[in-house]
Amino acid sequence: MSEMSLDLTGKAALVTGGSRGLGKAIATAMAVKGAHVVICGRKQDNLDQAISDLSQKGVDISAFRANVGSSNEVDLLFQFIEERFGRLDILVNNVGMNILTPAVAMADEGLWDKIIATNLKGTFLVSAGAVPLMRKAGRGKIINISSIAARKASMGMGIYCVAKAGVEMLTRVLAVELAQDHITVNAVAPCVVRTQFSQPFWSNESILQEILRTIPAGRIAEPDDVVGAVLFLASNLSDFITGEILNVDGGSMA
Repeated sequence: MSEMSLDLTGKAALVTGGSRGLGKAIATAMAVKGAHVVICGRKQDNLDQAISDLSQKGVDISAFRANVGSSNEVDLLFQFIEERFGRLDILVNNVGMNILTPAVAMADEGLWDKIIATNLKGTFLVSAGAVPLMRKAGRGKIINISSIAARKASMGMGIYCVAKAGVEMLTRVLAVELAQDHITVNAVAPCVVRTQFSQPFWSNESILQEILRTIPAGRIAEPDDVVGAVLFLASNLSDFITGEILNVDGGSMA
């Protein structure tokens, strides 16, 4: 039996959407735990800023510009990872888009396509790209960032809810399909997290109070709450856990 530890020394990890917010916090924590981390994002300026910020703190990570909704750009991302590390041990599908939207029946097709592509198609493309490198390594960990919105319809977030519901079923399907390859696939589903991503919700006091009424713990999640769950699923502490959705929600779904 291997030593039970959160140590990720020597592991090669990819965090999508890792230039800011929750993704940046996850990438930082993994690097501190010893992983060789690559982040990706659509905007080079954001990636450059993240590298600069983290290097000043003594955290060494790599960055590659890629839109996860584009198969061509995802292919280039994995060429970069293979050339750099020759393997991939951990994937965190963190990229997401959540904006206030009209009722689904009234939504523009382009808006639907954009939100589905960012949240669901991107998770599919990056996961599929990761599998050959994980098989090469002999095992792997895929961790998808979902949301309690996947199982709890919310006004103004309908398309996002549908996309995250798809992410959770994709998590379960991949878990079954990849179990024989020793690749575990799980998801973390937080409630509202205090990041720039969800600022339109928590920065509005009336909306925040409505949200807090649904959380028994009496507060929204902080990035570190989610980071801890991701580190657990990335480590050997969770080697026999696959196909699970881990709520990080202060009791919201209880």
